[in-house]
This record gives sequence, structure tokens and C-alpha cells, in this order.
Amino acid sequence: MSKLIQMPSKTWLKYKRWDVIKRYQSAASTVNLGNRTLTIETGKLAKFADGAAVIKQGETSVLVTAVTKTLSQPSSFLPLTVDYRLKAAAAGRIPMNYFRRERGPSESEILTSRVIDRSIRPLFPDESSREIQVCCNVLAVDGENDPAILSINAASAAIAVSSVQYQWNGPVGAVRVGYVDDKFVINPLRHELEQSKINLVVTSSKQGIVMLEGGANAVDYDLFKEAIKVGYEESFNIIESIEDLRKSASENKYIPKRLPPRFQDTEIQDAVYRLCNSKLTAVFTDYNHDKFSRDSAVKLIVSGVMNELKDLYLSMTEDDLNQYIQRCIKQIFRESIFTTGKRCDGRSLTQLRNISCSVDVLKPLHGSSLFQRGQTQVLCTMAYDSLDMSLKFGPVAQLISGAKEKNFMLHYEFPAYATNEIGRPGTATARREIGYTRR
Repeated sequence: MSKLIQMPSKTWLKYKRWDVIKRYQSAASTVNLGNRTLTIETGKLAKFADGAAVIKQGETSVLVTAVTKTLSQPSSFLPLTVDYRLKAAAAGRIPMNYFRRERGPSESEILTSRVIDRSIRPLFPDESSREIQVCCNVLAVDGENDPAILSINAASAAIAVSSVQYQWNGPVGAVRVGYVDDKFVINPLRHELEQSKINLVVTSSKQGIVMLEGGANAVDYDLFKEAIKVGYEESFNIIESIEDLRKSASENKYIPKRLPPRFQDTEIQDAVYRLCNSKLTAVFTDYNHDKFSRDSAVKLIVSGVMNELKDLYLSMTEDDLNQYIQRCIKQIFRESIFTTGKRCDGRSLTQLRNISCSVDVLKPLHGSSLFQRGQTQVLCTMAYDSLDMSLKFGPVAQLISGAKEKNFMLHYEFPAYATNEIGRPGTATARREIGYTRR
């Protein structure tokens, strides 16, 4: 570190972030899952990243890096981006396109990115506003061990050894639970998963279960609950392994202390609550409102409260004051529900919205339907075609999934006009639309 401080280049000092310059201590941790071993390493690859981890199980290995911006920016949501990539080279193949180069992320890669995102995002505190990017790069794949599950654990380890660890309530551990030959199997191999009655991904932290995804093939309810319990218990072994890794990697390594929590001034919170409480409660308990009229009423109240707060707290920016207001809206909204026992549209806590269903609404098509619940509509159309039009998988996808083609495809579209917004029709499919596409 002393040599870096003596460097004369002011330009270099201007752009280099000192909270990232640290001596990585190489460390490794091993955990037994079932009858196989999972190894997590850090400090060997991607040393300039805030945090990096390589995870291996069998012959499958994944490198995950976590990079954060030093300065936080005002944001109404956590600016976290997760990008998972499985390149053809990881399977010893060349991409099957004209240019023989990797193109954009595939449907499967985007879905996996969303699973990783859902596993780590809930553990960041509300005041987190530092931009974070998590990149998952599959280095090698053997076709039996699932790189997606490994990526969740590697992402957890990368964040745990990074400078953002003190802003995160992790680590998390993730396992896939299968049920083969009347036995639970942790992280089943591909051929085992094909015979499994349960396919369940369980991500847990020390506080409890964070994320569940999967399904089952006509199994008993108690058996499925037992699968969740088994996955929850097994994930603790991974959590302990990551914590051991963090302790070993933190030796002789500079990591900045946790930043003081933002938006925790009780005086401002109380002032915002006094200004908003009665007005917002009246809106949330007026069951004649629909979505748009309620949103308009809330925006009008927020605008008036913002003007009053600007006069009271001259040193606060509008973005910071808005954070207090949004937190207050959430608090009052929940209080009104628990106090009255009704939702903002007048329904009880156990009452569902009415749903209307119509079929064969477009006669010339093979199939069509229109579903509406509340103010949300879904128009679905179906088309039959020959088996030659089935979706053909490339060699890498075949290696991971074991399937060569798929003759059922569900394409999801979310046009801008669905939420009364302006967008560019005909552009590339958004990640959100792909995220709702069935595997």
C-alpha cells in the first residue's frame, strides 16, 4: 500500500478508488453436500474487483465478481445488476452463429440472472444506494453439476469478501433439492434431476429462507415441506463455509467500515409523519378510489408536503427528503391495513379480486382468451405448427438441460401502453419480458 501512495500520477489517483485497493489474502473453504464436495476460493482471480470468488463442484466452476461504486447516488431502488453468462467455451465448443462469437444473453442466462438477483437483493438495507454489479462467468461446465446454483453461492461469497459486505445482511447459501428413489438429494446431478419428483431451489440466510423456486410432480404436501426444511438446513453449511472464507480473506486486507445508515434522522421522520399521516390515511381508506385516482391523490399530497419540508430543512436535498416521504407512505399504508383490516380497495385480507375469463375471443386463431382481474388484463393467443418449428437447442444448452428441442413455447409481452407509458415499439425484447418466459 505504501508504494501505491507514493505514485506521482495525479490522474491515476483521481480515478482510482482507495476503498478497492487492498491486499487480497488467498483463501479457500470446503463444504460437504451429500456425498460430494463444494469448494469456494478467493484471492486468485479478478484481484482488482471489490470481491471475487471461484466456486467448484465436480468439474464445473464459476467465477463471480462484485464491484461497487464508491459514491452513492440518490435512488428510489437498489441499483443492483446481476449478469450471468454461460459461454460456449466453458463446454469446449464454438458458438453456433455466423460470426462464431458470443452474442447477447440467452433466455436461460437471463432467467438464471433473475434467480441470483432474487437471492441476494432482499438482504441489502433500504438505505443502500451504492451501485453494485455482480458478474457470473461460468469457466467450465461438466454437464452434470448445475452452474446456476453454484453461481448463487459464489455471488454470496464475492459480496461477503468485498467492501460492500458491511452493507449486506448476508451471506446466503443456496441448494437444489431433489427427491430420487424416496430419498432427498442435495444438488442432484443432471441425470438424477431427470428422475426426481421434486425440483426445488432454496436460498437461505441466518435470518431464514430468502427465496424459493421450483416445483414438484404430484407429491404430498408434507413431503414438499420436508424438502424445504432439508434445503434450509443444508444451506447453513454453505453459509458457515462462506463466513470462514470471509474471515480468512480479511486478514491483512483493508476493508472500509460500514457507512452510517442514511435517512435515519428521527426528527425528520417524525415531522414527515405528522404532515402526511391524516392526509394519506384518508386516501388509503377511501374505497371509491381506483389505482389512477389514488396515485394522483398521493402525488398531490407528496407535492404539498415536499414544499413544507423544504422550508423546514434548507440543508436537505429534494431527493433525500423524498426518501423520508416514501418510507412514511409505506408505513402509513401498512398501518391503515392492519388498523381497518381492509386493503386500500375495500377488500378484506382474505378476499381475492373478482376475475373474469373469456375464451375464443379471436375466432380465426387456433386459441385465444382474455383474463381480467381488477384493472389488469391478459390477452393470450395460441398457435399450432408442425414439429419442424420446435425450438432447437444448441450444444451447450443440450449439455446443461439434456433436451434437444422444445415444442411448447410461452412468449410474454409487456407493451408500454399497458401502464400508460410511451415506449418504442419493435425494439429488442426486454429482460423483464424474457424473465417471465417459461423455461
